[in-house]
Amino acid sequence: MTSRALSIGIVMPRPRSSLGGNGVTARRWERLLADLGHRVTVRTAYAGEDHDLLISLHAAKSAKALEAFHGRFPERPQILALTGTDLYGDLQGNPLTRRSLELADRYVVLQPRGLDRIPEALRERAVAIHQSLAPIARSGPKDSAVFDVCMLSHLRRVKDPLLVATAVRHLPPESTVRVTHVGAALDPELGLEASRETESNTRYRWVGEVDRETALEVLAGSRILALTSRMEGGANVISEAIAAGVPVISTRIDGSVGILGEDYPGFFPSGDAHALADLLRRAETDPEFYADLGQRVERLAPLVEPAREREAWQQLLASLV
Repeated sequence: MTSRALSIGIVMPRPRSSLGGNGVTARRWERLLADLGHRVTVRTAYAGEDHDLLISLHAAKSAKALEAFHGRFPERPQILALTGTDLYGDLQGNPLTRRSLELADRYVVLQPRGLDRIPEALRERAVAIHQSLAPIARSGPKDSAVFDVCMLSHLRRVKDPLLVATAVRHLPPESTVRVTHVGAALDPELGLEASRETESNTRYRWVGEVDRETALEVLAGSRILALTSRMEGGANVISEAIAAGVPVISTRIDGSVGILGEDYPGFFPSGDAHALADLLRRAETDPEFYADLGQRVERLAPLVEPAREREAWQQLLASLV
């Protein structure tokens, strides 16, 4: 452990109150590091504050913060958290991203597969730290005659958020699958499409943005969490599903495979509505398949224990200070 309390700044590209993944991550790290005895502030930009250490989320969007902190305190350490659009976007082609990689002393990724995306010459700076969450009690379905599926995803193109609405239109008439989609319309055009789907698609309901507690209540009362993203660094919502013991059906992307495991049976190809529909129908009608998904998620519970994440951060800080 570090021998003294540190002043730690966290820079994230969206407002601190954001309910998106980076906002959830930044606030969790703020609490975690404060519990370890450090003084932590979260801001959207670096404005010259005197910190012992700076943590920045997203290489390109936080590039100015890394550069400014290095300019004022060139000997003080910096940690760069690499998000989905960092790792699985233009990691090396963007000059801002390349410069951020040069300046950071350590990188944090949210699942082990993220390590493979970092240039080999820099990989020794990286560590994978799974996102943690206290256990969430399952509330059980509100209506036993309905197979409740939830989507906790803001409406952005990279999330492919309306794929699930298309998928459930392929289900047979006797299916009882009903999707509740929670998330803000960050893309107004997608918001209009989600509203139209809610009006015309009896199996799909978009409820918009809600507070985090309500979102977790929706998750806890669902039979399945569906994740349709084309790109994720390591989705908070998968950790939340694991903490709640809710089975997951996800696109086969590194951000999900790195958490759920290569042999997890609930993956489907990105963008494939028919494959998603087939998995939803199988989960609804095949008790053995559904039980297998649930058992695999339960076995992953140690990955998201808060003590594990705290220990990883203790070790990371001790390596720098």
